Amino acid sequence: MARRPVTTAKSPSDLDARKATILDAVVAEHIDTAQPVGSSSVATIAHLAVSPATVRSEMVALEREGYLAQPHTSAGRVPTDKGYRYFVDHLKSGAVSSAQQVQVRDFFANVRGEVEDVLEQTSSLLSRLTNYTSVVVAAGHSHATILNVQLVSLDARHQILVTVFSDGAVVKHSVVSSFDASFEEVAEASRQLNALLVSTNLEDRVQVPSRTDPVATLVREAASVLFAERPTADGDQVFIGGSSRVAEVFDGVETVRKVLSILEQELLVVSLIQDILDQGLSVAIGSEHGYEALSACAVIVAPITIDGENAGAVGLLGPTRMKYPEALAAAAMVSAQLTRHFDRDDDLG
Repeated sequence: MARRPVTTAKSPSDLDARKATILDAVVAEHIDTAQPVGSSSVATIAHLAVSPATVRSEMVALEREGYLAQPHTSAGRVPTDKGYRYFVDHLKSGAVSSAQQVQVRDFFANVRGEVEDVLEQTSSLLSRLTNYTSVVVAAGHSHATILNVQLVSLDARHQILVTVFSDGAVVKHSVVSSFDASFEEVAEASRQLNALLVSTNLEDRVQVPSRTDPVATLVREAASVLFAERPTADGDQVFIGGSSRVAEVFDGVETVRKVLSILEQELLVVSLIQDILDQGLSVAIGSEHGYEALSACAVIVAPITIDGENAGAVGLLGPTRMKYPEALAAAAMVSAQLTRHFDRDDDLG
């Protein structure tokens, strides 16, 4: 899908206090009602000690400066992408309700399973918290450091290789040895694999032993199975939660169709999230992310970092009139909890 060139979003210049208050009131009211906002409503909401006529004049000025738009001549105003950007850039910290905090703590206290299972369940959790479609992207683990390797014997010719990575991934491979390996030989091969591989990653060039004795042979065979994954190890995994919510939060069948089409293309989803992170943004609004099909969308992202390494990101996709304070707070909280979850020693095997 073609993309327009993207330039890093910059915060618009500061507005004077009255204009800023009026813009804030228009954005907040439009987010709640999805309707154009009139000057009388703004005067009441913002508690301004000025007449609706003065508010109307200021709203005309905000429209002229590109922060507001008037969809119909007789209608009130709605925020533009520039107006939403100003609102987001001047947000105070959002809050997550006490009930939601308990829900998240309970979830991470009890969630179990492989990394993929945890991430899939997390995407559903984040969607439930916000009522938006959530995205959890797990970075391929080719850059992650190997923390531990265990070779376990199933029978004389079959072993299981379990590799634990610094990003929390636990990967299992089946190894079929070319000879009948004893339990003692498997145990020694496991020890040597740890000595050989711990603190390396799948992109490192590791010198495996060239000896022909049984233990060295088993080490080579197990290592070859693990490194056979190298060509595809960069493949990020994408977990979508609440895709059915797209129809609930977007206006227009064509917009819903475009958004669902993007969500079905994992590579585009990963590129979208990574592009936003590369711009140093936590929110991309409307055309800022460069995807024409998502011009009616806002995307919130929060990176997941484990042991100083990029392990992926969590994201939320919704309309530009997204409830930004709550959504930003929820994404940040879930991202932090995921980091702590995978940093715990017991989750690393």
